[in-house]
Amino acid sequence: MLEKPGISSEFRPAPGGMVAVANRYQSDSPQTQYLYAGLIEVFRDSDTGRLSMIPLGDLKKLFPLKAGAKSKTEFVRLSSKKAPQGTETLALTVKGKDTYRLGDCKYNVLVVGETITGESGNVIDTFTALYSPDLQAVLARRYDEGNERAKRGGVREDQAAGAMRRLRPTANCQPAEHQPRRRRPAATA
Repeated sequence: MLEKPGISSEFRPAPGGMVAVANRYQSDSPQTQYLYAGLIEVFRDSDTGRLSMIPLGDLKKLFPLKAGAKSKTEFVRLSSKKAPQGTETLALTVKGKDTYRLGDCKYNVLVVGETITGESGNVIDTFTALYSPDLQAVLARRYDEGNERAKRGGVREDQAAGAMRRLRPTANCQPAEHQPRRRRPAATA
């Protein structure tokens, strides 16, 4: 569960490698998302409409993610409100590993660049996801890639469904103040 005042997101495993996310907003209608491996959105439903991102390739081949990995997957965006506008491409680049602190816990994350482009190469969205493979969840997004969101608000971190939230501790929680220290290799003579 990721939450902050007025917003909560509950993550649950679903069949087929999916993670179901139930987003509840204090001032807006609830939203349901399905994300493949907790990273790639393939379906969203709310009172404002439905959206499906139909992959034209095998998403299973992208996982498990590793530092340095790069991939491109074509999608067709289907909406209940308008016809498809052609294919889109999702480019993933795993920039490296990091730890991310939420509340009293630190989580191991992969720093994943995500860029969605249209058929003509126009950038639709670009951001960096801080993705926890253990939790199968994006703990934060950074909009610092020079896109319109970044131009309007600078660097902003948020979780996929809204603003940054506190994570209720789970079995994967590593208390921030008790992080194991990296040992230096023993000096050899």
